[in-house]
Amino acid sequence: MTLKDVNFNYLLKYIIIGNSSVGKSCIMVKYIHGGFVDEFKTTIGVEFGSKNVTINGKVYKIQIWDTAGQETFRSITRGYYKNSVCACIVYDITNRKSFSDVKSWFDDCKKQTPKTVIMVLIGNKIDLGDEREVSYEEGENFAKENNMLFFETSAKSGENIENVFYESAEIIDKKIEDGYYNLNSENCGIKMGVNLSESITLTEKSLKKEENQSNCC
Repeated sequence: MTLKDVNFNYLLKYIIIGNSSVGKSCIMVKYIHGGFVDEFKTTIGVEFGSKNVTINGKVYKIQIWDTAGQETFRSITRGYYKNSVCACIVYDITNRKSFSDVKSWFDDCKKQTPKTVIMVLIGNKIDLGDEREVSYEEGENFAKENNMLFFETSAKSGENIENVFYESAEIIDKKIEDGYYNLNSENCGIKMGVNLSESITLTEKSLKKEENQSNCC
């Protein structure tokens, strides 16, 4: 394995769910690429992307699975709930129905994901505050009642997007340190990678050995 292949200590599987057009794909794209598309195509089935984040000296590759929100695809996307370490349920603060449907997404998710899953509630599109139909307090209360993290975000401006993933990953990092997960099982949504510091140290030793061999000839 070359150094370019060694890029994380742990891989974390995240899933984003919620009604169609609430901004799930835009949140993923904003986090991974920093961009925003006003007219984003509707997700068909499942798409994914990934980004590395460093927490307490460890590199986590957050692999985000973005699912279709249409009822037609729910039976397909349910299969991707399994083996997720974190589930993000997104609603649109300007769309009351998208918030009303959060309970259905939450119940569905609880049935399909591991018991160790961390759940995050995200109220998106706060850049459209003048059109708000769901108050901050409503989202916050639902999250508290169901032991979820809660954020209001804007995929357009980027507000709170980084916090969603960093703060949830911080919690996972702490749980790993506490031995909360069975890391020998893929069911927890975490895969162990290669220890970067050990790999770099071994590479440095190998290079030094080659250098010494060349000098003695």
